[in-house]
Amino acid sequence: MKHRIGFNALSRSTSQRKALKRNMVTSLFRYERIETTKAKALEVRKMAEKMITRAKVDNVHNRRIVSADLYDEAIVAKLFKEIAPMFAERKGGYTRILKTGNRLGDAAEMVILELVEKTEKKESKADKKASKKEA
Repeated sequence: MKHRIGFNALSRSTSQRKALKRNMVTSLFRYERIETTKAKALEVRKMAEKMITRAKVDNVHNRRIVSADLYDEAIVAKLFKEIAPMFAERKGGYTRILKTGNRLGDAAEMVILELVEKTEKKESKADKKASKKEA
C-alpha cells in the first residue's frame, strides 16, 4: 500500500526531481504554457501555484524564498511584477491542464500546462509599423 506518500517520485532521484521541477516551473513562467506528461504537470502545478501565491506579496522574504528555486532573476522579476498582479483577486487555481492525447513513442498521456490568464505581449516592431500606417 502507498500510505503517506505525498508526491510522485517520477522515477528519479531527489536531486534529479528537484532540478526537473525547477526547470519546468521556470519554463512555465517564461513561456506561460508548456507541453509535458500528465504526471510531471501535476507535480509542477503544485510548485508553480505555491510560488504565485507567495509572489502576490512582494517583499524581500518572499523574493528570497522564490529565488531559492528559480535561478533566473529575470523570471523572478517577471513573476513578481507581471504574473502575480494578474492573480491578485484570485484565491487559487492559477494554472490549467489541457489534455492533448497520447505520445506516439510510449503512449504517455500528454497535456498542456498553462497559466489561466495571459500577460499582455509587447508589440513587435512590425506591429507598430502596421498600426502607424493605418493611423
